[in-house]
Amino acid sequence: MGFLAILLALLIEQARPLAYDNPVHAGLRSWTRTVRRNLDAGEAPQGWVAWLLAVLVPAAVAGGLYLALMQLSVLLAFMWVIGVLYVTLGFRQFSHHFSEIRRALDEGDDDIARQKLANWLRVEPTSLPRAELLRQVIEHSVLAAHRHVFGVLICFLVFWVVGLGPAGAVLYRMAEYLSRNWRARQDGTPSPALQQAAAQAWRWIDHWPARFTGMGFAIVGNFEEAVASWRGDAERFAVGSDGVVLAATSGAINVRLMPLPEGAVPPEEGDPASRPDPQLAHLGSVVGLVWRSVVLWMLLLALLTLARI
Repeated sequence: MGFLAILLALLIEQARPLAYDNPVHAGLRSWTRTVRRNLDAGEAPQGWVAWLLAVLVPAAVAGGLYLALMQLSVLLAFMWVIGVLYVTLGFRQFSHHFSEIRRALDEGDDDIARQKLANWLRVEPTSLPRAELLRQVIEHSVLAAHRHVFGVLICFLVFWVVGLGPAGAVLYRMAEYLSRNWRARQDGTPSPALQQAAAQAWRWIDHWPARFTGMGFAIVGNFEEAVASWRGDAERFAVGSDGVVLAATSGAINVRLMPLPEGAVPPEEGDPASRPDPQLAHLGSVVGLVWRSVVLWMLLLALLTLARI
C-alpha cells in the first residue's frame, strides 16, 4: 500500500498542484506561530518543549488518524495516507520557480531570471553574474528536491515500516519548515533558544535522509566522482547535511558548485573547484538526475513491496 500511495500522491500532485496559500499549510503555519508566541520564554528547555509540540502534535495526529482509520476501513486509511502525502510530498511545490528561471535563461533574459530567483528565495534581486546565477539555481533546486521529495519519502518509509503510517512525512516537513521559520528576525524573535532547538533538531532528523539522497544521486549519476566529492569535500560545499547533497550533485553531473574567491589560485585537477562552471545545459542535467533518482527509489520500493507479498 505504501508504494501505491506514494505513486498516486505524486501523480495527483503533478495533475493538480497544491497552492501555497492552501488551508492545510496555512493552518500548520498558524499552529507554529501560536506555539512560538505562547512557549518561547528564552530558555533552552522551553525551546525544546515548543519544538516538540509544534512538530510532534501534527505528526501524532497524522499517525493516530491512520491507526484509527485502519480499524474502520483499509480503504479510508489508504485515502488518508494519500492525502497526507499530497500535502507533504511533491515537486510542484517548488518546480514552477525552477521552470520560470530556466525559461528566462533559455530566452537570454538574465534580469528576469535574477528576479525570479529572488522571488523564490524571498530576497532582494542582485546583479549576479550568469555563472553564479546558474550555480544558485542548481543549488536551490537540488536542495528543494531533497527537502520536498526524497527526505519526505525516506522518513515516510521509516515510520511506515513501524506501523505509524504517514507520521514520518509530517514530522520531516514540519522540522524542515521550523528550521527555516524559526530563525532570527529583525524584531528579535524567536529567541536564540528556540532557534537553536529548531536548527539542532533539523540536523538530527535530516542526517540520514540527506545521505540517502546523495547516494541516489551517485547511483544514477557519475558514481565515482559523486562519492569522492561527498566523502572528501562535503563540508566545503555547505555546513551540515546540505553539504552532502550539494557535494554529491557536483560530482554526479560534473559541475562546480563551489564559488571561487577573487584572486584565488587555480585549483588542482581533481579538486571539486576545478570542475566546469555551471552552464545552461547543467539545468537539464539536474532535471534528469532528480527524475532518475525518483525512478530508482520507486523501483526499489516496488521490489520491496513485491517481496513482502
